[in-house]
Amino acid sequence: MSTDGCLLCPGVGDIPLNTDLSAEHSQILSDLSRQFLLLAAECEAPNEFLEDALPSLMAAAGGDYIALLRGERGKWRSLACAGLEKTPPVELAAEALDREGGVNDADWAAVPLAQRSSPGEVLAIHLTEPKAGRQTADVSVLVPLVDAALSSIRLRLRQHRRIDRLQTILDIAGRWKQTQRTDELLRQIAEASTQLLSAERASIFLWDKPNRSLVARPALGVDGEELRIADDVGVVGQVVHTGEARRVDMDEAKREIDHRVDEQLGFQTRNLLCVPLRSSANELFGAFELMNKVDGNFTAEDQTALVELATHAGIALENSQQYEQLLKARQQMTDQAAEGVRLIGESPAIEALRSTVGRIADTDLAILIQGENGTGKEVISQLIHYLSGRRQETLVAVNCAALTETLLESELFGHEKGAFTDAHEARPGKFELASGGTLFLDEIGEMSLGGQAKLLRVIEEKVVVRVGGSRPIHTDARVVAATNKNLAQRVREKAFREDLFFRLNVVTLELPPLRERGDDILLLAQHFLSDFCVKARRKLPKFTAAARKRLLAHSWPGNVRELRNLMERLTYLSEGDKIDADELAFILAPNSQSSAIFTLDLPLTDATRRFQVEYISKHVEDARGNMTDAAARLGLQRSNLYRKMRQLEMTTGDE
Repeated sequence: MSTDGCLLCPGVGDIPLNTDLSAEHSQILSDLSRQFLLLAAECEAPNEFLEDALPSLMAAAGGDYIALLRGERGKWRSLACAGLEKTPPVELAAEALDREGGVNDADWAAVPLAQRSSPGEVLAIHLTEPKAGRQTADVSVLVPLVDAALSSIRLRLRQHRRIDRLQTILDIAGRWKQTQRTDELLRQIAEASTQLLSAERASIFLWDKPNRSLVARPALGVDGEELRIADDVGVVGQVVHTGEARRVDMDEAKREIDHRVDEQLGFQTRNLLCVPLRSSANELFGAFELMNKVDGNFTAEDQTALVELATHAGIALENSQQYEQLLKARQQMTDQAAEGVRLIGESPAIEALRSTVGRIADTDLAILIQGENGTGKEVISQLIHYLSGRRQETLVAVNCAALTETLLESELFGHEKGAFTDAHEARPGKFELASGGTLFLDEIGEMSLGGQAKLLRVIEEKVVVRVGGSRPIHTDARVVAATNKNLAQRVREKAFREDLFFRLNVVTLELPPLRERGDDILLLAQHFLSDFCVKARRKLPKFTAAARKRLLAHSWPGNVRELRNLMERLTYLSEGDKIDADELAFILAPNSQSSAIFTLDLPLTDATRRFQVEYISKHVEDARGNMTDAAARLGLQRSNLYRKMRQLEMTTGDE
């Protein structure tokens, strides 16, 4: 086989590089390099990158087919390909791997990627003009670039999977605080591992050395969910005796796996991964096994993840250093979550709110957040939590408006098994889950009076009793409540308990509506639009002066939520690099303030009357039912406002 005139080579071995590229070829290489760098930054998966990169690389090489092949244990498979369907010469690919350099054979060229970052991977190209190397761009520089791009994408994927693993460990840590039984904790770890590593089953084997047996927990499909086998049986027996992890692939399963256990369980093991289970003193006392990878064989990365989970499981069993390790993982995850919570705005109202939040966050004061729908009450609750000393603990949110009175008690305080018809197992309530952390009670103004009485007792005493139970359970949850109602008005209307109002109203945060935040509208619009454009992979458009004016003029009845939704729609529906006012027109719906003005099919008298009704109603709503405040905004005396409302046949309420 020849190496003369090879179009593709990574600059290794005995393959010469073309160093006298023409200006045209240099420009092609420059354009492709820029394209590959951008693709590597934007793509989330290797296949997504290869789908765009391979056709460009094939065209530059003067070929009509290109494939990225991977060889594993003498077997080859195509990871991605482009062009006319061909059968790549695997012998040539194998030779390229052996030579660690590019090789030619007739009209085929094969070039290995870097073996450290892409082991066993080879680019194979079918060349339409194999002798015309000077007529196409020499892409020798692009092979390392493709490899670097793939390595970068794969590294990001590994980091994301690492974050997922940390999240799973963090979830286990949260449940561990409420789980006293070791068996239940091990079940949770086993269930989490199957989800994390895409396996069908998982079992933790504890080594009963005196009886020379292994006890599997949980063992699904077995009475009592406990399976006992001899400690010299199968792969698990090898792991506990050698202390070494084992991976058994599909083609090894028949000779490596003891299928007598499968027969007992009514289960077929196709492949497995098993790692030793050790104590903090490094004493081997069992094994952690996963069976049947959903999408192929278990990988070295899966093995690393399972070793990590096995470490946590071992420490949990002896109740020693596990807590410190999980706290470290919790810190990392908390920091990542906190970074995503931002209070955007520079208006005086937002600056004052930011200052107040900074002063009260690291206290245990009860906080009441008031504001219209969509003003960001949940964001403020998250900000308070992550700025407090409770940031390592759980933030639990409850939508009180979505809970009936009968469901509310079980949801907030938990229930015991058999407490009611569907209580098949005991379950902690939100106050228990949020103990040590923050409990966010959204739409508190919608809670029933009966629910308010029970809530007040728990807040005062910091003790809950589950439905159907009698044992008092201490809870140290900080309560942050939010509402879009005027609670003071609801107290006067006997719709909200006065004692609960004063208990929640230690510190009140008033969130300004978006229409009162001035240029913050543009800051938020730019922030949301930028985020959505990154997700949509499009260039960030700019607002024209007319569009900015239109955004500032809109009354934003849906507040920040409405603005965010508008920016999301503009991201996908607008075209070009600018957004003009007329592009906002088909999205911004008329609101209650403007409907009377733009209704042209009414006589002037009727239109005027409708406008007055809507205008007065809006001011009363903005004043949260405070008629004195509404009258002042309208430039009227309170008695004159009532008189005008009666003339317009409006409901005046209790004067």
